[in-house]
Amino acid sequence: MQDYDQYRLFLHLAESLSFTRTAADCHVSPATLSRTVQRLEAATGHRLLDRGPHGVSLTQHGRSFRRYAAEALELWACYRNEHTVDDLSGHLRVFASVTACESLLPDLLAPLRAAHPRVRISLRTGDAASALALLEQGEADLAVAALPGRIPATLLAREITHTPLVLVQAAAATTEQPPVLNEPFVLPRQGLVRTAADHWFRSLGVHPHIAAEADGHEALLTLVALGYGTGIIPDLVLQHSGVRTRLRQLPAAGPGPLPIGVCIRRADLHRPLIAAVWAVTQPGNRSEQASPS
Repeated sequence: MQDYDQYRLFLHLAESLSFTRTAADCHVSPATLSRTVQRLEAATGHRLLDRGPHGVSLTQHGRSFRRYAAEALELWACYRNEHTVDDLSGHLRVFASVTACESLLPDLLAPLRAAHPRVRISLRTGDAASALALLEQGEADLAVAALPGRIPATLLAREITHTPLVLVQAAAATTEQPPVLNEPFVLPRQGLVRTAADHWFRSLGVHPHIAAEADGHEALLTLVALGYGTGIIPDLVLQHSGVRTRLRQLPAAGPGPLPIGVCIRRADLHRPLIAAVWAVTQPGNRSEQASPS
């Protein structure tokens, strides 16, 4: 409904207090956002926002209207949930790594499949390091990936599990005891695991000998299995790897755990399909995936 789209824009603006940020996050032009505020002010008969040299602020009427808009959207969502026969359909484009597809997606998307059988899901796999970029570029509607410490303002993310980062060697390696920090390492060329490994080495005052770099976790584990060096890898990947029997996990502690979550574009939350996906991925609305130990 058009009124509710305006309410969503206003609520975002009331939170950000920035026309530029709200326009960017909600994928509308600043002129469209200004006209939306003008229509709401005309409809209410009151000024809702003050725009001064120090930025945007809500007026007293603006604060009152913010409460009304939030309650109206909540009531509308309740009505839709209670009285609308499921006619949700459409195409959901999901991006996830092979490991996430095998270990996380069946539980994650099962509630959506059960509640909305007419929704068609297409699944694209690839390097987890590309997940958020593909989402921001509009090439996916939902991404399941490791989460960086700072999520772009245009995205919404929710952590669903985490996985330790572990040290692995070829099963035939001769090293028996840690530390292995003076030996060759095999590391990802880029991505969050590489960032975590670099921070870990710096915290230990170590300048590692990097024997090889790999694009993707399975490629990294293959190089480790061939004896090129010690790898740093998410335990979740190791447990589902096809070369796991050729590897051994070292008892040495590695970098801290890596959070894994679901991500959508913030501006897509008004779409019924994306709203449904976001709802079913909340804790309690899906089968909980145990964190790897």
